[in-house]
Amino acid sequence: MTDQIESQPRIPSMVDALIPIISLVIMLAFAVVYFGDNSSYGPNQIALLVAMGIAILIGLKNGFSWPDIEKAIVNGISLSLGAILILLAVGALIGTWLLSGTVPTMIYYGLQILDPSWFYAASCIICGIVAMSIGSSWTTAATIGVALLGISQGLELSSAITAGAVISGAYFGDKVSPLSETTNLAPAVAGSELFEHIRYMLWTTVPSICTAIIIFIILGLTETSSANSVAIDTLNQQLADQFNLSPLNLIPLVVLLALALKKVPAFPAVSIGAILGAIWAVIFQQELIARLAAEGIESVRATLTVVWTAFFDGVSVETGNSELNDLLSGGGMASMLNTIWLIMCALSFGAVLEHLGMLRKFVDSILAAAKSTGSLITSTVATCIGTNLITADQYMAIVMPGRMYKEEYERRGLHPVVLSRTLEDSGTITSPLIPWNTCGAYMHSVLMVNPLEYVFYCFFNLINPVLAVVYGFVGFKIKKLVKAES
Repeated sequence: MTDQIESQPRIPSMVDALIPIISLVIMLAFAVVYFGDNSSYGPNQIALLVAMGIAILIGLKNGFSWPDIEKAIVNGISLSLGAILILLAVGALIGTWLLSGTVPTMIYYGLQILDPSWFYAASCIICGIVAMSIGSSWTTAATIGVALLGISQGLELSSAITAGAVISGAYFGDKVSPLSETTNLAPAVAGSELFEHIRYMLWTTVPSICTAIIIFIILGLTETSSANSVAIDTLNQQLADQFNLSPLNLIPLVVLLALALKKVPAFPAVSIGAILGAIWAVIFQQELIARLAAEGIESVRATLTVVWTAFFDGVSVETGNSELNDLLSGGGMASMLNTIWLIMCALSFGAVLEHLGMLRKFVDSILAAAKSTGSLITSTVATCIGTNLITADQYMAIVMPGRMYKEEYERRGLHPVVLSRTLEDSGTITSPLIPWNTCGAYMHSVLMVNPLEYVFYCFFNLINPVLAVVYGFVGFKIKKLVKAES
């Protein structure tokens, strides 16, 4: 019996828990200073792995065994496998949709419709409507978001502000959609009912998105776009010279949105969209395929080679205009490999900290100091954001704090919708703001804008957590449990 007690791992001290976190923060800061925008292309991954190594050494010192730690790492990585499949499918989709003319067609018509003065606000609203309809911020960003970034470049507007508008709208729509995974996950963890959860979230999300749209309107009205009608016409003509542009090119987008509305899971839906894009390229873009193929290759082989390449390595279009080349080139599964590397490193680090009890150490300390309802909600928000930072996954940022705080909310007589709303107000919407988080890494790969650049313009994502804290302290819309429920 004594041997069994001695073999039990020791609970980490606060110093034990802080050492790997502080080490990671310092290394990430140096990565940004030394490598700038390229910090997510290797330096951040090394920082995460070194910090994980430090945590493992502390765990071994506390009596944890390496096989158990290794198993925790494998389990942590397994959480990302679904996201990795979606990432690969999205890379293929962007490649085939560039080749098929789907994305260029959206840019072409968008340049004719959207005006610089209200472009940012319109981008936010459009992405919000689409994400609400299909329940996916990722799909919205990979389709509508990519096109809007292309339009912003054509109008010579800020890519960072456009990315902020896309993400603000996409996460608002995702957050209030009953089709969204996180919108279903939060009430399931907290013990509330889905539609009551959505109704209760409207009290924080609607004021937040309205404020964000107002800010985007102001930014648009003060925007001094140097693009004139001649420059836009020239860009549209260059697009028409490279692609066979037609409303028919938008059918892959319509099919993808329809599949999402039918609740087809993201991986098969996006994969079907990518395959349909390849078919559309063969039907409508034979001239482009002939230009992209190597000289001397017969037509059937040329078509097969170019389309096949679009799936795994994307498209590279040469127009004589470097900015247009960047706009029309990219995609492919290979473009997502760095993001996958970052996600695997981040989730491994988070899994080690959870297994060693370091995350639980922080939460216990926070609960001891949270006396009022306002401080409890603030603690929940901080824990969700911290979990997003440490575990690099929005699902973990909902599930872990939800499990940890559920009993405390019940003990204080707070209705489960208060917890489920707070989980979404902080766990879901702060994830794309963190470069090494699965969502931040994804948005960087798709929109090609560094999270460190767009973070200041994701107004909805920044306002919503603050509003949740304010509501907690003033007691506004904080639902209590009735005696029967208690």
